[in-house]
Amino acid sequence: MTPTYSRLTIDDRGVARLTLDRPDVHNAFDDHLIAELNAHLERLHDGAHHGEVRVVVLGSEGKSFSAGADLGWMKRMVEYDFDGNLADSRKLATLMHRLDTLPCPTLCRVQGAAFGGAVGLAACCDVVVASEKAKFCLSEVKIGLSPAVISPYVQRALGERQARRYALTAEVMDAATAQGLDLVHRVVAPDELDAAVDAMLETLLAGSPQAQRATKALLAEVAREPDSKATREHTCRVIAELRVSAEGQEGLASFFDKRRPAWTTDAPQNNPDTTATERRS
Repeated sequence: MTPTYSRLTIDDRGVARLTLDRPDVHNAFDDHLIAELNAHLERLHDGAHHGEVRVVVLGSEGKSFSAGADLGWMKRMVEYDFDGNLADSRKLATLMHRLDTLPCPTLCRVQGAAFGGAVGLAACCDVVVASEKAKFCLSEVKIGLSPAVISPYVQRALGERQARRYALTAEVMDAATAQGLDLVHRVVAPDELDAAVDAMLETLLAGSPQAQRATKALLAEVAREPDSKATREHTCRVIAELRVSAEGQEGLASFFDKRRPAWTTDAPQNNPDTTATERRS
């Protein structure tokens, strides 16, 4: 029977928890785990577009968040030719892209070591909450490799100057350093980690699902082309479409009526009012 290295659960609020479950090897990546995560993320993309998934929490079991590449997998890769390595790398690139472009908010829970590709996972998430015991390292150059596939996401998080330092030196960043470099948003004591994740989760669930999807897509586009005529026009259309949408109208009405908006109920929105902006993205 093929072992399972991860699990996905979705509760009645639309909260999805995607969990790496290889604690015996510190949740290290191999081709099997990457394939599982890609399948889970494909399902989550579909669920987020249809309003069944509101927020995704990425975490892992055990002491470490993820040790990066699995040793057995690395030994097998030594035997691959160029084409084999290229095909293998593309699967990891798909994983990072799918996580980065999930339409709904993503929240990363880091309890311990996050090395190599695991830094990429954190950088692809919208919000990262880490334990004081967490450590981060772009360790690839120490074994003659490069953080190539994850580099677009890590450099976006750290900025070009700091990414150069940590990718070239493979220095270990403690949680406080990672927070100072914008890789992590909040650092808490180990026994407060789950409470901090739950608090951030509640904050994210308070937002309009439709507005969050539109905002996430908009920010990605603005980052690509910050100040162009096309971007300015797109930003105007996004806010106009949201204002006249069902959720936009409900949000404004609930604000003036001093009540909670409808989307803050426990059940996810099964038939969200998808704007033209979302349909294009």
